[in-house]
Amino acid sequence: VQLQASGGGLVQAGGSLRLSCAASGLTFSRYTTGWFRQAPGKEREFVAAIRSSGGNTYYADSVKGRVTISRDNAKNTVFLQINSLKPEDTAVYYCAAGAGIILTTLRTIRAYDYWGQGTLVTVSS
Repeated sequence: VQLQASGGGLVQAGGSLRLSCAASGLTFSRYTTGWFRQAPGKEREFVAAIRSSGGNTYYADSVKGRVTISRDNAKNTVFLQINSLKPEDTAVYYCAAGAGIILTTLRTIRAYDYWGQGTLVTVSS
């Protein structure tokens, strides 16, 4: 199984980025997928998740209203659109996939079975 995240980069505050995560080696349409991020010196934290069908999405309070998660099961890809970027959004963003995730664990690292390598987002002020 491989999850390949891309789309990170250096952007000015107020700008936007669209992250992508391409999955292979698994039946992608059966997995809940999520995005987490880890800022320097901080723990990895939940950003957003989307159910296998794409019908339900979940967001961290810190990004709600600025972030949209979506997926294209035909292309085995999940996306994270981040708008109105802030310096505090600077982090390595990781995509993850998990099967059979229940709602109470959706926002936890341990719920996910597979992880990508991460893509760095740097927001300058």
